[in-house]
Amino acid sequence: MPAIKNLSCAVKHLLNKPGCGCQVALVPARGLSISPRQVPSDASFHSVCFSETDHPRVLITGGLGQLGVGLAKLLRKRFGKNNVILSDIRKPPDSVFYSGPFIYSDILDYKNLREIVVNNRITWLFHYSALLSAVGEANVPLARSVNITGLHNILDIAAEHGLRLFVPSTIGAFGPTSPRNPTPDLCIQRPRTIYGVSKVHAELMGEYYHYRYGLDFRCLRYPGIISADSQPGGGTTDYAVQIFHDALKTGKFECNLKPDTHLPMMYIDDCLRASLEIMEAPAEQLSMRTYNINAMSFSPEELVQEVQKHIPELEVSYNVDLVRQAIADSWPMVFDDNNARQDWGWKHDYDLPDLVTTMFNFLTSVRSVSRVAQVS
Repeated sequence: MPAIKNLSCAVKHLLNKPGCGCQVALVPARGLSISPRQVPSDASFHSVCFSETDHPRVLITGGLGQLGVGLAKLLRKRFGKNNVILSDIRKPPDSVFYSGPFIYSDILDYKNLREIVVNNRITWLFHYSALLSAVGEANVPLARSVNITGLHNILDIAAEHGLRLFVPSTIGAFGPTSPRNPTPDLCIQRPRTIYGVSKVHAELMGEYYHYRYGLDFRCLRYPGIISADSQPGGGTTDYAVQIFHDALKTGKFECNLKPDTHLPMMYIDDCLRASLEIMEAPAEQLSMRTYNINAMSFSPEELVQEVQKHIPELEVSYNVDLVRQAIADSWPMVFDDNNARQDWGWKHDYDLPDLVTTMFNFLTSVRSVSRVAQVS
């Protein structure tokens, strides 16, 4: 707004202009132990780090989680193997280590992060390091440290070095007072988990850095993500992954949510493609910096019915986890993602029958290969 802009100019003039008349940039500073950010308040970083013909240099934090490895595979096909660096604090399996660049990266170590960005000439950063909903509730101090303090390090480094930054958000960013069916992009949120609170914080801080420092921040609110090549990781929607493993392994499945609990869901391939598409979208097409995306919404009983079309003998029981059920009951039932579809052309490929068929095809093939290897 004009008044704020004029006030900002006046403050800079009074506080930062030395007697010699030289211009000194107003920068966010972390402290005396760290060099200050070289970020003028009126900076604009959209596409300044690479031309349209150059490939971005990508860093993925939290890369050994549910989404990081798949995203790295997708981006390496698009931009080249050596232009995408996967990182985590854990030791990667051989299949990940030999598939492309992997480095140790601790998001709580600001100096380590800064060196990685500088030494590898990073231009895009996908920030996936986070503790998920149920795990975060079991260890709030750790979730606060990873999800909030770690985010602050990422934001400062991204602003200082002019990165294009993607931070995923979640259905968990909404709360029991939010409209649930459907849930629009802009509405009251008020989550009641540390995971949700930290994601709302990430959305608002990212938008603040965009408007204050010109940071090219982009964010998608993911629904529950279902993938075949990773194990459930402690999330409230992970029942929708566990059922496939249990159906093939034991023929019995115990669900920790009520059978009629509707939640937004998405197959991982749609999720990863959406994450790439929002990063590639021209800035002028984005009417906001945080978007809902969705593909389908279903309940455990609806998923069971679809799974039993493939494995009719599957036995299902319900042992409701009160903590996870309370979390699920505070989340959206249906995501309204019309803005994403209109602004940058988002369109999902997988519905529920497609998802179930794809999951079983993948897991069945993996089990067949494993049995052949054991016989050999």
